[in-house]
Amino acid sequence: MLSRFDSRAPRKLLMHRKEVRKYMGAIAKQGATLVPLDIHFNARGVAKVTLGLGVGKKSVDKRHAIADRDWQRDKARLIRNKGKGDY
Repeated sequence: MLSRFDSRAPRKLLMHRKEVRKYMGAIAKQGATLVPLDIHFNARGVAKVTLGLGVGKKSVDKRHAIADRDWQRDKARLIRNKGKGDY
């Protein structure tokens, strides 16, 4: 017998139909991911979850992120070695 606190017990989703359609459409169309941002529990064991949509980076954004990370690494190396005569 499943208790009401068992993880396999059915849960109620308190969300408007419009919100559910919006999230399901984004997941199906854009390949987005539904991400839990914040979880709160009250005294009766009911959880409130704040949801958000996560969308992956494009390949152009990845290249910019890699270039920026390399520049930050080189800049830190230059600052660290500045006093040692290695410019």
